[in-house]
Amino acid sequence: MILKQTEMMLSPYSEIYDIVVPKDNFLLQLNELVDFSFVYDG
Repeated sequence: MILKQTEMMLSPYSEIYDIVVPKDNFLLQLNELVDFSFVYDG
């Protein structure tokens, strides 16, 4: 069975990022609230 990937893994350090950066960090909350897809469009 092939599982669909729900999110792209950008870095092997993302697990460390989740541990080190607190969930109430302002920039993390801003990133979750704002759609930055226009930045990634090439």
